[in-house]
Amino acid sequence: MAEFTLVHEPDASRYALMHGDARVSILDYRDDGRSLALTRAYTVPTFRGHGYAGELVGRVIAELEERGDRTVIPVCWYVADWFAANPGHETLLHRRRSA
Repeated sequence: MAEFTLVHEPDASRYALMHGDARVSILDYRDDGRSLALTRAYTVPTFRGHGYAGELVGRVIAELEERGDRTVIPVCWYVADWFAANPGHETLLHRRRSA
């Protein structure tokens, strides 16, 4: 998927997977300065079924791991399933404090 690019759109609180000028898939988030709640993964219907949402989530997670300044809260079911299928990235998951 080398012809695809990851674009961060902070004003819209989302990441996008682009193919040229076409937005293929988006990943919405909420950022509190410590963690990123990944709230919704969406792929444009004409692009569905090709693994683009998984590619997008993987690229975002790789970027967050490289930055090292946020943990992830997988609010979106797709993101939670991605982490379950990719357990090597679980150290990025936000841990709640015990009471």
